[in-house]
Amino acid sequence: MMLTLSTFVLSACGGSQTEASYHQITQAEAKAIMDSGVECIIIDARTEEEFAQGHIPGAILIPEYEIASRAEAELPDKNALILVYCRSGRRSKIASQELVKLGYTNVKEFGGILDWQYDVVK
Repeated sequence: MMLTLSTFVLSACGGSQTEASYHQITQAEAKAIMDSGVECIIIDARTEEEFAQGHIPGAILIPEYEIASRAEAELPDKNALILVYCRSGRRSKIASQELVKLGYTNVKEFGGILDWQYDVVK
């Protein structure tokens, strides 16, 4: 009982707790990170067919619907800077939320390749 009460008191004294979340950034910010030389992982959350049609240089394909099953094996560093995109921004948001649920701490979502004005590998 004392443990439960002390947990309640400590959480009440802490003010509002922030939930872990990803950060949405602009495509220009994502491009600046990529060009800066800062180590980052770029995740393309689209399908294999979409990826083959063109993707951002250096991106690795992990479709949004496979993030939960593949992320921990393919992305062992949960503190790594991870940039996530898809076609229009919907799937990248879902993938980013899933990464945060899995414990990744530095996830940045930057929308869709439809609006990407920079290099694309075809």
